[in-house]
Amino acid sequence: MSHDPNCIFCKIIEGKIPSRKVYEDEDLFGFHDIAPWAPVHFMLVPKKHIASMAQLTPDDEALMGKIMVLAPKLALEQGCRPYPDGGYRVVVNTGTEGGQEVHHLHVHVMGGPRPWLRG
Repeated sequence: MSHDPNCIFCKIIEGKIPSRKVYEDEDLFGFHDIAPWAPVHFMLVPKKHIASMAQLTPDDEALMGKIMVLAPKLALEQGCRPYPDGGYRVVVNTGTEGGQEVHHLHVHVMGGPRPWLRG
């Protein structure tokens, strides 16, 4: 599995940088954001280093599907209220102009009381 020795998320996945883990399996690692925008705010990242959504290939289709199916389950486990009264937001920033700060594909899952919601 590819990784970037200079990537902060690769270092978190490897356990070289501590995190508050939410989930882990052979393909994915989930952890709480260190600067949360919401009462519930965690990220799901592939263990394989993929710089952004723009670098996905057809080989990554199952991986991305796995993330999208896992996000709602973990959102509820982490304290988001169920749909339709509750809910959560799933965000993927792509590239510098898209607001991506760490260039390792990551999916933000955010939820909780609504005052945090921006844009």
